[in-house]
Amino acid sequence: MSSSTFPSNRPRPARPGLARGPGSRTAVPPVRRLRADSLASALLEAARVVLAVRNGRSLPEALQVVFARVTTPQARGAIQDLSYRAMRQRGMADALIRRLTTDRDLDPPLVRELLVVALALLLANAKPRRMKPPAEAEAAPAPPYPAFTVVDQAVEACKATPDLARVAGLVNAVLRNFVRDPNVHRAFAADLDAVAAYNHPVWWIERLRRAWPSAWEEVLRVNDLQPPLTLRVNLTRTHPDEMLARFAEAGITARRIGPCALRLDVPVPVERIPGFADGLVSVQDEAAQRAAPLLDLDDGMRVLDACAAPGGKSGHMLEIAEIELVALDSDDTRLERVRANLRRLGFADDPRLQLVVGDAARPADWWDGRLFDRILADVPCSASGIVRRHPDIRWLRRETDIDSLAATQARICDALWGLLAVGGKFLYVSCSVFPEESQRQAADFAARHADARALPAPGQVLPAAGPEVDHDGLFFALFEKLPA
Repeated sequence: MSSSTFPSNRPRPARPGLARGPGSRTAVPPVRRLRADSLASALLEAARVVLAVRNGRSLPEALQVVFARVTTPQARGAIQDLSYRAMRQRGMADALIRRLTTDRDLDPPLVRELLVVALALLLANAKPRRMKPPAEAEAAPAPPYPAFTVVDQAVEACKATPDLARVAGLVNAVLRNFVRDPNVHRAFAADLDAVAAYNHPVWWIERLRRAWPSAWEEVLRVNDLQPPLTLRVNLTRTHPDEMLARFAEAGITARRIGPCALRLDVPVPVERIPGFADGLVSVQDEAAQRAAPLLDLDDGMRVLDACAAPGGKSGHMLEIAEIELVALDSDDTRLERVRANLRRLGFADDPRLQLVVGDAARPADWWDGRLFDRILADVPCSASGIVRRHPDIRWLRRETDIDSLAATQARICDALWGLLAVGGKFLYVSCSVFPEESQRQAADFAARHADARALPAPGQVLPAAGPEVDHDGLFFALFEKLPA
């Protein structure tokens, strides 16, 4: 649920007389108790999540720690929404904090993250620095809260926290300073700092600029947007038009964007989607839905889905043809997610399905010696093409990770190639936009294997966002195995 549904802890504007200059300290008042369903409480919990990510924990992991003590769906939804907003705007928020404070003000560290979360909300009120041409511009969503409410609730969060109570005046002053002229502050920060302008690390920006000289800014812009909720219709059990009719009855508007793809106009929780629990539809990005059809599956084929979690592509393949499928993943916890997804689709008890824990780069540990007709290698990668869905990745990933991941991808592909029957097809997929994990990886693979013949495939699909096209960034390369 969006944080915009959260009530304020004390829904009135902060009094002008409370403003202080940056660096000031107020007398520590008695600690106040926050309502669990208040914006102030959500701001504070989201700040703890953002601090955990700053210290190296992934966003989903950090959220789970908070969710262990926050039990209401409304509160969880608000904290998640605020945390994701903060990850998408962290570069700009950090630059604004440097402009509006000094280092000595940011003690304890949680105060900086509270400012990041609050500023991410306030930035929704500011005019975007990089605007699309008017003909292509999308209607800007309404700010989730009035600016005065955000300021007031951030101050209330401080007053309710012993470690932050003494900096309530600072938080009030910094946020009110920004609110007085947000566009000036934002433009100033962006002009001085590429990280602020594009909300990505410098090394990430430079790699994209070199790889995609005419598209890098658009990719960065798309990365800061909320992703669409796209569904894959199970064509063995229903039809897209039938599902659109059911959605309309439930008050959900959607459009058909592919053979079995429906995109919701406004994302909703999956438990509200008709047919989801019964396996009639699955959540899967439109770009990812291109993978399974590329394999040209037919009944009776033996197929390997390497690195199968969370199971979206496995489910799609089983919906296309009656195949013998081995779903492989190196982590048994992730493999349980595959099992749960396939159970919802009705395939978990299929005798032709085998779920295996194993390292795709070491087949000797798990392979039974029977060759496969088709292999899907959706390899571990930087996830640089799905940053909209995982906005913490840009801050957690390091530039040195790219070469390391590319080496792992090459080992996996070389190991799996030996498991493919002559005449079989091998599909390499990565959710990356970096050439080392996409075009270059595919070219190097073809150079190492004289018996690999490249077949037509989409190649690099860059992230895109718009009324007609709205999907993640993925790379596809398809090879056929020739006789030696």
